Amino acid sequence: MAGPAFRAAAVRVRTPATSANLGPGFDALGLALGLYDDVVVRVADSGLHIDIAGEGAETLPRDESHLLVRSLRTTFDLLGGQPRGLEVVCANRIPHGRGLGSSSAAICAGIIAARAVTTGGAEKLDETAMLELATEIEGHPDNVAACLLGGFTLAWTEGGAARAVRMEPAPTVVPVVFVPDRPVLTETARGLLPRTVPHVDAAANAGRAALLVEALTRRPELLLPATEDRLHQEYRAPAMRESTELVHRLRADGVSAVISGAGPTVLALVEDGAADKVARLAGDGWAANRLALDTAGAGVLPLADTGRGHE
Repeated sequence: MAGPAFRAAAVRVRTPATSANLGPGFDALGLALGLYDDVVVRVADSGLHIDIAGEGAETLPRDESHLLVRSLRTTFDLLGGQPRGLEVVCANRIPHGRGLGSSSAAICAGIIAARAVTTGGAEKLDETAMLELATEIEGHPDNVAACLLGGFTLAWTEGGAARAVRMEPAPTVVPVVFVPDRPVLTETARGLLPRTVPHVDAAANAGRAALLVEALTRRPELLLPATEDRLHQEYRAPAMRESTELVHRLRADGVSAVISGAGPTVLALVEDGAADKVARLAGDGWAANRLALDTAGAGVLPLADTGRGHE
């Protein structure tokens, strides 16, 4: 059987940063943020060539072990075969190891780029299949769902397959991220979680997660109680003391602050008028950034376009 045909032209893919959990929605809720990685992929005659600028330029591998390349290869296999060669150029803006979904961004970029350069790729790999594949590579669906779909997402697995629904966050909600200098490995953060939790804590989190859907989509005034967590943040505190202390300090001031993903970045969800003031609260040692909410999700852009719209 003949292998797939590939497009000669390069494709550019943009993927947003994401924040998972959002407090009580452990491994289920995700939010797409207006901070982006860009990747350009072109099928070449032979070999593998990788250029990296920005985040991770000094540390990321430039060979087949690169997560984006592994995602490309996995997707090409699913689509029927590998190209003879690849040229990959990465412009990374999402910090690595900070709980902002850099691995999910790389995985989704690889899947979308492989689909885009393969003739008939979109027909062979639809949006549901992309979510399932991204989840298989990442291990859980919360970040990849938000990355692919944009907006506010709720992800779960059903019969072993990943599923997700997208919701529209309230337009007045502004994410403010406080990024520390030092990363924390996701494996380290997950390793601190207990095998069991008290029933009362699980019940409390279920209620808060349900409330968070209402707060983030329609009633932002409820964000402070809706972001209360008892399942994971305090257990992970030994790996990120400064982040935990900042969360406590912000929440004591009435700010809806949580650990972003596995940390150590702190995410504050605030209403528009308070965002600039909140961004000044962290003090030294934090890179505070007011971000937009991403509503489009990952997608292909024209090579020369510097805007946000998708093809």
